[in-house]
Amino acid sequence: MGLRVQPGIIGCAIRPVIASRDRSLEEIIYETAQLALKDAGLTINDIDGIAVGSNDQFDGRSISVMMASGSVGGVDRDIMSTPSASEHAFILGALRVATGQFRTQLIVSWSPTEVSSMPEAQRLGTDPYFHRALPLDELSAHALQASALESVVPGARAAAQAVTAKNRAQGQAAYPAPPMTPDAGALRWPLTPSMTSAPVTGAVAMVLACPEFIAERGITNVAWLQGMGWATEAGFLGDRDLTTAPALDAAVKQAYAMAGITDPASAFGVVEITDASPYAELLAYEALGLCARDEWEARTTDGTFSVGGKLPINPSGGALTWNPVFCTGLIRIAEVAQQVRGKAGAHQVPHVTRGLAHAGSGFAMMYQAAVILGQEARA
Repeated sequence: MGLRVQPGIIGCAIRPVIASRDRSLEEIIYETAQLALKDAGLTINDIDGIAVGSNDQFDGRSISVMMASGSVGGVDRDIMSTPSASEHAFILGALRVATGQFRTQLIVSWSPTEVSSMPEAQRLGTDPYFHRALPLDELSAHALQASALESVVPGARAAAQAVTAKNRAQGQAAYPAPPMTPDAGALRWPLTPSMTSAPVTGAVAMVLACPEFIAERGITNVAWLQGMGWATEAGFLGDRDLTTAPALDAAVKQAYAMAGITDPASAFGVVEITDASPYAELLAYEALGLCARDEWEARTTDGTFSVGGKLPINPSGGALTWNPVFCTGLIRIAEVAQQVRGKAGAHQVPHVTRGLAHAGSGFAMMYQAAVILGQEARA
């Protein structure tokens, strides 16, 4: 397997949108952590350590984890924080269990919308001399990637439109949202309003445990970590070919080798992909080994990747339904965990024994991760 101890996910709480304004961010974080603990049948006293994913710019404060430490139960408890991407909190927590030094980990991430301008907050994370002057935000980076793909892949736009229709239809069943108004022109060319989703407040939490702890507690409904990989591309877009995803290629290679996956197109019962734009989902198809780019248009229009098709992708509706920007990557992992555990609710796919989660974050998905979860304790 490549890990000394194999972690298992025993609890999840997924809140892709929190519309109510009657809770402070601290209260939202506390409630989300408690929901995950309840799903696992544990209390905070059963948790050895905590891994948090939070973003100072989005939270509107320096060292935002300090505010959250009490809410997640970090008092007198080992806690780590990553500001890069929510999925990195999962990776940190999984590695901590895998070392054998921790029996349990609570993973928590959130993404508020209190900042006066999300694009301005994102701009602060770009290259200070070139990108900030554009100005560049994540949506603009996704649009540049979409434009690059349209220039080299015939039928890319038709495929992107089909992905949009699929994810929005599936999202209505999973997490109903108000219907969108018809497109009224480009949002960031060539993206149209239906191809993106406005940032919302959301949160997610997960509980990981080692096999020994799971056996002691008699826990049987577990999503076992069978493989994972992660990599990062250059932050400066001028140093990247936006029509490829080398970081995801590297992450997938790690994850598939760990899980022994040789035929990804037939290895999974469900896949969750971070669809910050439909073009990002298409690029992930290729990197994940699910569909070559010359088949994008055919596979996205024949139902292969729809619920009820050969390989359901994003039965949750993905980020195109609700987009809590910073924590949407971790939500993709949690969604697959719930599918494997048979607890995905209205969008549960029947007979899922193994699933794949793709988490991509940052400008044109500069952070990439792939996570394989299954019902078997070993891949």
